[in-house]
Amino acid sequence: MWRKLENLNKIYESGIVLIIRSDNEQEALAVAEAAIEGGIKVLEITMSVPNALQVIRTLADKYSDVLIGAGTILDGETARAAILAGAELLVSPQLNPEMIKMANRYQAITISGAFTPKEVLESIEAGADIVKLFPAEVVGPQYIKAVKAPVPQAPIAPTGGVTPQNVHEWLQAGCVGVGVGSYISKAAQKDGDYRKVTAAAKEFLQAVAAAR
Repeated sequence: MWRKLENLNKIYESGIVLIIRSDNEQEALAVAEAAIEGGIKVLEITMSVPNALQVIRTLADKYSDVLIGAGTILDGETARAAILAGAELLVSPQLNPEMIKMANRYQAITISGAFTPKEVLESIEAGADIVKLFPAEVVGPQYIKAVKAPVPQAPIAPTGGVTPQNVHEWLQAGCVGVGVGSYISKAAQKDGDYRKVTAAAKEFLQAVAAAR
């Protein structure tokens, strides 16, 4: 249980969950390692990454101080497989009660996808630790303020369209953190220079720190 509390603190203190979607295992590992070098403490490896469970296992074995998670969890079976591979964070694009039940059984953290106020509330009621507002770029930070007016206790983290330039707006609107994808994870896509991933991670973390 204490491990779960420590991991939740990593999310709150860092403010960033880095989402890694990649076409191959090697690229996913390279991006993850470069981002960790840049200070990233929370990673989400989506199940769309080829051999995603092995990527999770490799990272979990190597980085005991980094919270390694699995994303795009759509059912309880995948949730258990991810936990067995070493994932201590499970993320779904929608409310997935089976995932939350499995995660709670083994004290993994859950981030449950939602969009409407009804979905946000249902995610909290189902036991999700954090609610992922997705797709966030469709609505913007003002939507967070509107949703949190009736449910101020909702721990919301937007995913989609968050940048170093606008992250302060999301945090000031009441978000507990943000999900970040391509701005960091695709920084080396054109030339394979993963130092750009490290630099993008540092830039984003500095923007979060400044916003707070």
